Amino acid sequence: ARIAPMLRPGDTLLLSGPIGAGKTHFARAVIQARLAAVGMHEDVPSPTFTLVQVYQAGDVEIWYSDLFRLTQPDETAELGLEEAFETAICLVEWPERLAELAPADALHLHFELTGEGRSVSLSGVAERWAPVLAALTESAAADA
Repeated sequence: ARIAPMLRPGDTLLLSGPIGAGKTHFARAVIQARLAAVGMHEDVPSPTFTLVQVYQAGDVEIWYSDLFRLTQPDETAELGLEEAFETAICLVEWPERLAELAPADALHLHFELTGEGRSVSLSGVAERWAPVLAALTESAAADA
C-alpha cells in the first residue's frame, strides 16, 4: 500500500525469493491498492499458468507476470514484456528467468522467510528509486 502510489509507467519491480516468501501477496497488494485508488476492485489471481495478467488502473497499465514455468529467457519475448517495461508498471516474479532481458533500472525486491514472518530487502541502482526508498524508510521508521 505504501509503494503503490509511488509507482509510475516504466517502473519495473523484480520480485525474487523462495516459494511462499510473499511475492504473490505483495504483487496482489500493489495491484489492488492501485485499483482502489481509481475506485475499482478486482480479484488478482497469480499468473502462474497464464504467465501475464494485465490490469488497467486509471490511465496506467499494470503488468503482473510469473515466469516460474519458463525455461529460456527468449520465451519472454513472446509475452510482450520488453515493451511493457517501457510503458507500464511491471511486477515480475521469478525475474532470474529474464536473464539479460531484465531492465537495468528495475527495483529489486528479495523476499525471505524469517521464522514465522517474512522480510524483504529492496535495492535499485537507478536514480529513480532513491526518493522511493527514502520515503519507504521514513514511513517504516514512523511506524516503529
